[in-house]
Amino acid sequence: MVGAGLSGAVIGRTLAEAGHDITIVDTRDHIGGNCHTERDTATGVLVHVYGPHIFHTDDAGVWDYVTSFVAFKPYTNRVKTTARGQVFSLPVNLHTINQFFGKTMRPEEARAFIAETQADTSIDTPQTFEEQALKFVGPDLYETFFKGYTMKQWGCHPSELPASILKRLPLRFNYDDNYFSHRFQGMPEHGYTDLIARILDHPSIAVHLDTRFDRSKAGEYDHVFYSGPLDGFFDYELGQLGYRTLDFERFTHDGDYQGCAVMNYGDADVPYTRITEHKHFAPWESHDASVCYREFSRACGPDDIPYYPIRQVKEKALLADYVKLAETTENTTFVGRLGTYRYLDMDVTIREALDTAQGYLDALENRRPIPTFCKSPL
Repeated sequence: MVGAGLSGAVIGRTLAEAGHDITIVDTRDHIGGNCHTERDTATGVLVHVYGPHIFHTDDAGVWDYVTSFVAFKPYTNRVKTTARGQVFSLPVNLHTINQFFGKTMRPEEARAFIAETQADTSIDTPQTFEEQALKFVGPDLYETFFKGYTMKQWGCHPSELPASILKRLPLRFNYDDNYFSHRFQGMPEHGYTDLIARILDHPSIAVHLDTRFDRSKAGEYDHVFYSGPLDGFFDYELGQLGYRTLDFERFTHDGDYQGCAVMNYGDADVPYTRITEHKHFAPWESHDASVCYREFSRACGPDDIPYYPIRQVKEKALLADYVKLAETTENTTFVGRLGTYRYLDMDVTIREALDTAQGYLDALENRRPIPTFCKSPL
């Protein structure tokens, strides 16, 4: 297993329980990948080192899997945004709409108000992020809550982004401010690193940190599951796939800095996209001081941590070339967010890891070829 994050841990554990000996390598000095959490020694706050991760899923099997290793505490993600000198609730809901327009509308009134006075009905089939937003929420809500934030997050104008990025209309005509709508939501009581450590706790699993994968030694193993960057596996010989990365400006505060876990900043002239206050991600704990991150998004350089795959036309063309190259590689399966160049939530990552491991076992039993990808990156 190349990578000691969720993909490597879940596949490794599943195969270890089936009788295989597992070696996991990771270039970092800790397990958990970008889900890594650790205690801040000065404040005692459990910090999401690479940015916050909130577990939410409708997949009962995945929920049963993670809760079989550690206890999860209830957690509801309630996001706020500062825009135009006010604080609003996200996703855009009935309270946001009434506050923004200075009204006291009921759900039916608000729905009609948006459809009849705000939405751009001249847009039939939205092609871009901007058109998608204008068609459903109109220019005022778009300019305030989506445009500036999106420009900072993606580094380009929303008119250059595909409509698919705004997959579901983030607009609610009730007062529900739960950011997610999944049945199962929560946080591992002692953090994600504790969860992954429990998954890796098996006598047939050996973990080697501060260790770079050497492709020339892949033949020493029956099979390689690679969760690093797909283009990195091939030493970027066809070029680098595009990502956005994040910079964190960490600061501490004596007390409660912002009163919530996540405060977005929708105005384009504020350089950061949001501030996260990490003690609020564990509301069952009590801490006097606080650890906060200001979050900045920018283009990913060669030495940066890749976060969000861009997946626009140019990147998809290069991705197709790398997929062809990967399919010529023997005894290797590419997994996870980086290995398949797709943005994956944690629950999807775990589900695909479980399916990948089972697919491997089935292929061995039935003497079939082992897939290069559990799910095609294309």
